[in-house]
Amino acid sequence: MFPLLNILNVSPLQYLAALMEDLKYSIIYGRHSVEELFESQKPIGKVFIHNRLTGVFEVKVRALCKERHIPLVRTEIEYLNKFSGGRNHQGIVATTSPIEFQELDDIIPHLYENDKSPLIFILDHVKDVRNFGAIARSAEVFGANAIIIPRKNSAAINDDAIKTSSGALLHIPVCRVSDLKETIQNLQNTGIQVFASTLFTESPISEMDFTGPVAVIIGAEGKGVQKELVVASDHSFKIPQYGKTDSLNVSVSAGIMLYEIIRQRG
Repeated sequence: MFPLLNILNVSPLQYLAALMEDLKYSIIYGRHSVEELFESQKPIGKVFIHNRLTGVFEVKVRALCKERHIPLVRTEIEYLNKFSGGRNHQGIVATTSPIEFQELDDIIPHLYENDKSPLIFILDHVKDVRNFGAIARSAEVFGANAIIIPRKNSAAINDDAIKTSSGALLHIPVCRVSDLKETIQNLQNTGIQVFASTLFTESPISEMDFTGPVAVIIGAEGKGVQKELVVASDHSFKIPQYGKTDSLNVSVSAGIMLYEIIRQRG
C-alpha cells in the first residue's frame, strides 16, 4: 500500500477555492478517461477523488500521482458532482495543465554538460497566481534555468499566471516536487549553493556570492521561507529595508535578487 502523503483532505471552502483556481483548465472525468489522460503523458494540474474511494483503482491513482508529483485532492461526492457538471465522474475528476512540468534531474546534468552555472529559483508555497506569474517573468528575463514549486499549496498555473508572466511560463522550466527540504539536499549534492531569503538574518544580499551554481528560496506572502528550509540552506540573506512598510511584495523581491545575481555574474 502506498503512503497517503500525496492526498489533501480539504474542507468545502478549501475545495471551492481550489475549484476556482482550476476553472480555466480542461476538466476530465470518469475512470477510463482519467486513465487515458495519465497514459497520454499530457500535463495534469490536479486530480480530485471521492474521499470514500478505495480499491485497486484508487491505489493506482495514488501511485501515479505520487510518481508524477501531481496534487491529489480527496473530497466529498457533491463537489465532484459540481465539478463535473453532474456527469458520471465515477468518483474521479482531473484537470489538465497548460504547461508540461519538467524533471529537475534532467535539467541540472544538462546545464553542467553545457558548461552553464545553474541558477534555480525555489518558491516556498507562493500561492498568489499573479505574484507567481510576475516571478516567472523576471526569472525568465534574467536567465534563470528553472523554477521549483512544491506539489501542494502552490499557485495554480492557469491562464492568469501565464498572462501575468507575459508568456514566460511557456519558456522557463517549472519543476513540481513533493519535498522541498529533500530537493534542497539533492541540489547541494550536485554542487549548487542554496540561499534562503529571510528577514531574520543580519547578512545583506550584497554580501552573498552568487557567482557559482546557485539556488535561491523565496518564501510565501506574509510567511517567508519556512524555518526548516532556512536551516537546510547554505546561506541566508535579506534585502535591506528602511521604510515603514512591513516588507516588499514577493515578486518585487525576486526581481531585486535576480538583478543582484546577474550583476555579480557580469
